[in-house]
Amino acid sequence: MVPLLAALLLLPPAAAARDFLTQAVTLTAPPSPLATRLTHLAPGADPRVLRLAAQAFNCADPDAERLAVIDFSLPSTEQRLWVFDLPRQRLLFRELVSHGQGSGNALAREFSNVPDSHQSSIGLFRTLNSYEGSNGYSLRLEGLEPGINDQAFQRAIVIHGADYVSESFIERTGRLGRSHGCPAVREEIAVPLIDSLKQSQYLFTYYPDPEWLADSTFLRCPRDERRLAMQH
Repeated sequence: MVPLLAALLLLPPAAAARDFLTQAVTLTAPPSPLATRLTHLAPGADPRVLRLAAQAFNCADPDAERLAVIDFSLPSTEQRLWVFDLPRQRLLFRELVSHGQGSGNALAREFSNVPDSHQSSIGLFRTLNSYEGSNGYSLRLEGLEPGINDQAFQRAIVIHGADYVSESFIERTGRLGRSHGCPAVREEIAVPLIDSLKQSQYLFTYYPDPEWLADSTFLRCPRDERRLAMQH
């Protein structure tokens, strides 16, 4: 077991997660130019989460043009999805996004890679093609982290629009509606958001899970080695 993780397991779960996030960020190299840029574009987001997203993105494919970040540590009543256009240095979307029925109510607390769990997954995803399905215009996702999210395609975890993602739904229920694990967005912006992300762009979904933070190769890999491994 990683020594830092072993020590943090003695803390209450919430404190352990916060402390691990802090140490996972502060014990690495100074913020990358990408992390600094993301923080400038999205000042309302947690800069530590954006720094981890930048690390994962740079590890996977720093030449990609779009990066989406979901911070599942925030309640579903908050805008916790950001979509960045990296070449143009623009924030394209800041939006509400749902989590799975099995992950929690207003707050997501449990995550899974298991089919039929109806839970969301964390980690780094690559986007695939868009299509018209039972939930309308949707975007397929490929989970890149073994054991964490690599069943996403088989589970049909996709980005799609949903009528339960809206401010009016929050006003009625105190939270967004919940999906079967998909990151659902407002119907009004589903098409342009999906079009901005389709075809080999990236989605980073965050929750302060100590084991994932300790073990994810995308958060600490030598970039060239990881990119070479992904090509085989």
